[in-house]
Amino acid sequence: MSENATPAILTGQPLEHLDDYASVMDVFHASVARFGDKPAFSCMGQVLSYTELDRLSGHFAAWLQQETDLEPGDRIAIQLPNVLQFPVAVFGALRAGLVVVNTNPLYTEREMTHQFRDSGVRAIVILANMADKLERILALTDIQHVVVTSLGDLHPFPKRPLINAVVKHVKKLVPAFSLPGATAFRRALSAGARHRHREVSRGPDDIAALQYTGGTTGLAKGAMLTHRNLVANMLQARQAIGPALMEGAETIIAPLPVYHIYTFTVNCLFMMETGNHSVLIPNPRDLDGFVKTLKGVDFTGFIGLNTLFNALCDREDFRRLDFSRLHLTISGGMALTRAAAKHWEEVTGCQVAEGYGLTETSPIVSFNPVDAIQLGTIGKPVAGTQVKVVDADGLDAPYGAAGELCVRGPQVMKGYWQREDETAQAIDAQGWFRTGDIAVLQPDGYIRVVDRKKDMILVSGFNVYPNEIEDVVAAHPGVVESAAVGVPDEATGEAIKLFVVSRDAELDAETLRTWCRKELAGYKVPRFIEFRDELPKTNVGKVLRRQLRDDGQERLGQ
Repeated sequence: MSENATPAILTGQPLEHLDDYASVMDVFHASVARFGDKPAFSCMGQVLSYTELDRLSGHFAAWLQQETDLEPGDRIAIQLPNVLQFPVAVFGALRAGLVVVNTNPLYTEREMTHQFRDSGVRAIVILANMADKLERILALTDIQHVVVTSLGDLHPFPKRPLINAVVKHVKKLVPAFSLPGATAFRRALSAGARHRHREVSRGPDDIAALQYTGGTTGLAKGAMLTHRNLVANMLQARQAIGPALMEGAETIIAPLPVYHIYTFTVNCLFMMETGNHSVLIPNPRDLDGFVKTLKGVDFTGFIGLNTLFNALCDREDFRRLDFSRLHLTISGGMALTRAAAKHWEEVTGCQVAEGYGLTETSPIVSFNPVDAIQLGTIGKPVAGTQVKVVDADGLDAPYGAAGELCVRGPQVMKGYWQREDETAQAIDAQGWFRTGDIAVLQPDGYIRVVDRKKDMILVSGFNVYPNEIEDVVAAHPGVVESAAVGVPDEATGEAIKLFVVSRDAELDAETLRTWCRKELAGYKVPRFIEFRDELPKTNVGKVLRRQLRDDGQERLGQ
């Protein structure tokens, strides 16, 4: 074997201080002690300091311990957008020894039912805006304790009732619901304040969160992220990004959903560990309101993704903002295009540092050094992390050869919840996790991803698996078969195109979209639908999605 063909493994620098913390809560208490009255999180102008976060999460932990029958290790769903209640509920649950199950507020009843039943959650904290969906599926789950919160619940009087009244009565964003026995979030905090909570000791190998990710079967599966996984990724982020941050001095904009592993780790955990201030944006789709918020914030960092960078830079009001203190922009969740990175830098004067990760790796695997950004790559492995690529035969590949990217490190999940077979397929006996992404390792230590999991569709940073869409569409009586693929889209990175063979000549695209909206989150609903007499297949009957992807790119208008 020649020198150039020698198998390559990239190794990050040694990871420091991992053994200093047994759990996420050890990090939390250290940050509270160090940063006290500094701002931790803010939303819609209301700020929570580290001391206030400690007090409120302690009240919630006490309520969980004293007013319910929940025990350490029980699962609790947190189904909230970017509001102050999120960190209070998460840290309160962890302090009570519970396992957090982050749940997308946009989920349909079908998606909620699967996740709640699969994880066996016994409690939930949910925004009133989607409580009507919970009402309709509650009897199908093991949930016994329901906590309902309204958008403005952690704002002071008179702003609190004003926000809640506008949301409910003016904007009419809270459908009527009936959940007898549910506890209001503020009432839970008040009740908890009458008790003393007891800190529950959790070990490094105990599960801290079940983070759900799309499955190739169309059913989401829970990645078991331990306290060690999450602590490791916090510290890995510190070593990778830390040189660009001052402890306790940064104001970081957090527009991406905090229930998503990317923002959950970077904002809810890493920024907390460094004593910095995360500004939670509840609805970044409201670009007018988003830019208005940015006008009033002296921000130094921005956590985003490709589509958001493009959308903001195209706005005149955004381009007029003061970016003089912005010195850190991080991209993740989906591939960063060179055009978007250049546009952002031209508008803000700040380069974008792209990283790479997966739900199963807590999520950060690699990151571009902020002082040596190499556009078109996903950076170098973070501390304590090894990466390699393997060829089609599973053999380690050399530098420059494309192969499946594999990762080993302390941030790699414990496994998939109650799915030993799938865990064994994903993680080998030596601890290597197979990402499914095709990458090339460069001799200079950087990594380039050249292809993705072959069938997955990435819509604005969210994984969409074709089988899930096809299963929903197949249930329509007018559909014989279908296939969903991703096609390029300037706004969302990729858009979903559905190819359909129908038995009903009157079935149209809008009817199918309406059908899909009942069962799928909005970002999973096909943008384009094309009817065909038949779908291309292999000789064993498998639909050729690659051929449809190529066709779909040529015929987007149909």
